[in-house]
Amino acid sequence: MFTGIVEEIGVVSAVIRGAKSMRLSIYAKKVLQDIRIGDSLSVNGICLTVTETGRNNVSVDLVEETLHASNLGKLKIGDKVNLERALMLTSRLGGHIITGHIDGVAEIKGKILKETGFELILTVPAELQRFLVPKGAVGVDGVSLTVSRITPEGAHISVIPHTAQSTILGIKNIGDRVNLEVDIISKYLDGLLQGEAPGQAEKIMLSAGFMPLGIWDN
Repeated sequence: MFTGIVEEIGVVSAVIRGAKSMRLSIYAKKVLQDIRIGDSLSVNGICLTVTETGRNNVSVDLVEETLHASNLGKLKIGDKVNLERALMLTSRLGGHIITGHIDGVAEIKGKILKETGFELILTVPAELQRFLVPKGAVGVDGVSLTVSRITPEGAHISVIPHTAQSTILGIKNIGDRVNLEVDIISKYLDGLLQGEAPGQAEKIMLSAGFMPLGIWDN
């Protein structure tokens, strides 16, 4: 489990590509302080297993499914990534519960500068739209963020200056793709309602505050 509070921005130092797999080596400092082989490490929101550690590097392996379902397969030497070690029971839960098992990839459709920070407009895959709610939590490239509003353009995500400086979201541009993990609570609720009568699940979701993306127009 992770919190979505990025600890460090790492830099890809090596990429070894296989036929259907890839090994990443990442230059880092803070996350190496107590990490061991076999530990979990969130890289751009993806829970990966540490396979090798060095003085200033950590290596992780990516299987075919991870390459297919995320944006990690596009990484190259010199690219920056968000890093977070797994949550400890003694840690403060400053963001929200993130599993590191992403649900899809969204595209940045717009970037609106604000007095403090900026707002990203994300085009969300149709199958994930029902899980987003204004003021609800969402993981974007492993960063715990809040959905500020939902419009026909897409989901508007607010990014404050500190987050922009402390994560790779500050260097993201229109057209870039980001890993998306919706709130796990909404997924559990949706799963429990799958057996409900047609239309009843939507009524319960609406009463709980989960609004389908198409409903909101301002």
